[in-house]
Amino acid sequence: MAKIKRFEDIMAWQKARELVKEVYKISSKGGFGKDFGLKDQFRRAAVSIMSNIAEGFARETKKEFIRFLFVSHGSIAEVQSILYIALAQKYISETEFKNIYESCIEISKMITGFIKYLKNT
Repeated sequence: MAKIKRFEDIMAWQKARELVKEVYKISSKGGFGKDFGLKDQFRRAAVSIMSNIAEGFARETKKEFIRFLFVSHGSIAEVQSILYIALAQKYISETEFKNIYESCIEISKMITGFIKYLKNT
């Protein structure tokens, strides 16, 4: 694996950035946009994914980076959980649910793989 020089080079961060765009988009419309508490929590959880990847990278130690990657991974589960609430409240469609949930799975796999890589080097 090539040396990563900036957190922006991390593929999981890039995918998380795309996820944040989608989360902001769908949480702005309809009933979701009026449910200020859920909307805020949803957005903060999504932002936490990419922010913790960046912050962990900036800590410059493998142990700290791994710790922040685990926090980021937890935020993915939070986003997924909120998706179920949004679906139940009919704030989002099944398609929107599936698309964002699948993005979360993809990012989760990337983070898990990155953690394993860091632990073994």
